[in-house]
Amino acid sequence: MPFLRACGYFYLMKLFFNLLAAMGLMTLLASCTDSETLDEEKPTITVNYAQGFPQACAVLQRGQTYTFRARVSDNLGLASYSLGVHHNFDQHTHDDQPAECEMDAVKSPTNPLTLMNTFTIEGSPTDSEITITVSVPNGVDPGDYHCGFSVTDVTGWQGRTSVDIKIAE
Repeated sequence: MPFLRACGYFYLMKLFFNLLAAMGLMTLLASCTDSETLDEEKPTITVNYAQGFPQACAVLQRGQTYTFRARVSDNLGLASYSLGVHHNFDQHTHDDQPAECEMDAVKSPTNPLTLMNTFTIEGSPTDSEITITVSVPNGVDPGDYHCGFSVTDVTGWQGRTSVDIKIAE
């Protein structure tokens, strides 16, 4: 008799979980309507235009200030963007760097430039040009660096691009 009670318990638990899964699926299907549009497009970002900066293999001077520029767009609306700069003294690569720049010898960083800034895009436009003022301190290590831009749309999709740059003495 205890065996039958245990089998009945497992049968009821299995039935309970199947009913719970079916109710969850019905709730999910009922919450979707034909009027809702899923965003399946990532935003785009590029520096490949006349005013875009920096272009691949650009050389920046220590002690100077630059205006980094990129065009961004999205089918529904833009929410934020970021700029990151990090050293490339180990000569690693990123997946979207088509240009091949002349590289310095591999070295260890002493005082590398490292930036990571994020900004909000007000009003959720579908197209914009982003501008970021960057000052290169006098004391940073000269050498090879990566400059990475990213943009996030109002639904959370992210697009990114990066370019190789060099900081000179």
